[in-house]
Amino acid sequence: MKKLTDFNKPSVKQLINAAVLVVILALLFSLPSWGGSYIVMLVGLMCIYITLGQMWNLLAGYAGLVSLGQQMYIGLGAFTVAIAAENFGIPFIPALFLGGLVSMIVSIGLSYLLLRMKGMYFSIATWMFAEAILLVLSSMAYFGRGQGLFILSARPLTESTKYYYAAAVIVVAMVVVVIVLRSKLGLGLFAIRDDDNASATCGVPQFRSKLHCMMISSFVTGVCGGVYYLTQVWVQPFAAFSINWTVAAVFIVIIGGIGTVAGPIIGGVIYVLLSQYLSSLSYQIGSLNMVILGVIAVAVILLAPNGIIGTLEKKTGFEILSSRRKWQNDLCSTGIEAKTE
Repeated sequence: MKKLTDFNKPSVKQLINAAVLVVILALLFSLPSWGGSYIVMLVGLMCIYITLGQMWNLLAGYAGLVSLGQQMYIGLGAFTVAIAAENFGIPFIPALFLGGLVSMIVSIGLSYLLLRMKGMYFSIATWMFAEAILLVLSSMAYFGRGQGLFILSARPLTESTKYYYAAAVIVVAMVVVVIVLRSKLGLGLFAIRDDDNASATCGVPQFRSKLHCMMISSFVTGVCGGVYYLTQVWVQPFAAFSINWTVAAVFIVIIGGIGTVAGPIIGGVIYVLLSQYLSSLSYQIGSLNMVILGVIAVAVILLAPNGIIGTLEKKTGFEILSSRRKWQNDLCSTGIEAKTE
């Protein structure tokens, strides 16, 4: 019998994972010093889309909240950064934080309506609210009407600075996701996702757990939207609030593996590479990019319903970036009953 204290000792697998993580972080933050401008831009995009996928996965993959309105937080974060920087002269880092805060406040207000709904009703309602916010903002002169707003103060920013913003966001997002999933909140979300009624019977605070999940997802997504539009220097409402943002998040998570931490990473890399390649062929295939991505997503669903990472984890039993605590992983992998001294 293994004792519970034995599970607290780091295993060889964990030490290897830690070493790989350190190498990845070193490569990520040193990239501008040795990578070309196109590579820096490409990896920066990957960071943004991976973050977007992680936040949608936190909602749908762990809390069972399939949102079709994540674009509202992208748009709110972007417009908040534009107004804060241009109209009030607020530095970019506080402006990004403010963009996330505004998105979170809106999600708190909407949650008292949205969390009363389940299934497709929740999904449709999130999309309807996103469209409503778009219609309101695009009709107001303060937000530039349909023309949007320029972030002129972002023009002096170097490509390396913009890249570091994106790299910092993905690191923070990954840390937040892992901490949340290994906390009591994460255990509650797992229970809600697996069996809504049973979790309520067991005393899981459903509304509070879902509310906290929405707050975290909306905040990080809002910051992500602000970072992306700092690189674009122009926030156009019909682009910032486009449902294509949510479509991209769904594609990323389905391809990578819903309900896995590493899935959105693989999915985000694949999505950005495919998008760049299809864009280069746009003169040949026209506007069929989304159609092709949709076909690929359907093929993955049919051939590997759990996504790339989910399928690998299911077949090998090795969980990459586990969302469970160490002692849970050890018990699952060894099947040995632990007892205290």
